[in-house]
Parts: sequence; C-alpha cells; structure tokens
Amino acid sequence: MATETAPTDSARPMRADARRNYERLLAEARTAFTERGTDASLEDIARRAGVGIGTLYRHFPNRTALMGAVFQCEVDTLLARARDLGDAPQPCAALVEWLRAIITHASTYRGLSRALMAAPADESSGLARCSRPMREAGGVLLTRAQESGAVRPDVDIRDLMQLTNGIALAAEESPDDPELADRLLTLTLTGLKAGR
Repeated sequence: MATETAPTDSARPMRADARRNYERLLAEARTAFTERGTDASLEDIARRAGVGIGTLYRHFPNRTALMGAVFQCEVDTLLARARDLGDAPQPCAALVEWLRAIITHASTYRGLSRALMAAPADESSGLARCSRPMREAGGVLLTRAQESGAVRPDVDIRDLMQLTNGIALAAEESPDDPELADRLLTLTLTGLKAGR
C-alpha cells in the first residue's frame, strides 16, 4: 500500500479516520484499475471504499491524482530498479531491462499507457509527478548507454519513454499475442543502436 502523505491544504497530518479513508480509497482504486482499467468508475471506487464521492474528491481532486497515488508504489519499485542498474557492466542491457520492466508495469493496468502518454501535457497532474522521476532515472541509464557507444547520441529519453508506453499500449490492444511487446521493443532497440 502507498505510504505517501495524502495531499492536504495544510502541513498537518491527517486524522486517523481521514487516513483510513485515504488508504481504503487507494486499495479499492488499485483493485478497480487492475480489474476494469484506469477508466473504472470513481463513484464505484468510493462506494466500495465505504465513503462518498465527495470524500474521494477531497483526497484526490481528479482521476489523474488518484491514478498517480495508486501507481506511486510501482513507480518507486521501477526507480529502485533503475538505481540498481545504474552501474551495471553492460549499460545498454541495463537500459533494455529497465524498459521491459516499464512495459510489464504498464500492462498491469488497462489504460495506464494511454494515460502516461498524455501525462507530459499536464505537468501538474499526479501522473506527471510519477513521469518526471521516471524520465530522470531513465535518462541516467540512457546516458550511460550512449556514453558506452551502444546507443545513438541523438536519442532522447522523452521519446524513448513515449515509445515504451506506445509498445505497452499496442500489447494491451493485442492480448492474444503475448510476444508482441518484446518484438516491438526489439525492433525499437535496433533503431536506437549507434552506427546505424
């Protein structure tokens, strides 16, 4: 379960009942997004959490804020993985491994890839707060791969993240082809290689 502090208007900690509502909303949203996708009914999430829709909106002013809070735990895991791979002996292989982990994460929640592709347009959204550290972590791995000579110097992390989300979206739309994401990632990486 997410351990972040819920957004509030003041620096005061949440009351115990507000904290319980916040945690129940996160748990129900995580379940709903996994089972029904990121466009699951917010009213249904609130009802299942045992609160009114107003309580949901007090904690999460919009859908993207709720999605950002739900996905923060997974983002933290991906960021930790990027740090672990930061000094791997094969920088290009480390980058590829991390990109595969992103695709796997995005496939957990139907609709997440589409939402992440739109997130950079709204830098204040909850998803942008997840995307920013991901771009920074990926940028470190990409720079190492570029410095090793394995990846072209003109490859940009924003473009690479959009491609990764696009691959995850394509895989989501083709559930009968479990190898599609890996094939598309391999094809993408062929175009990233230096000396082409």
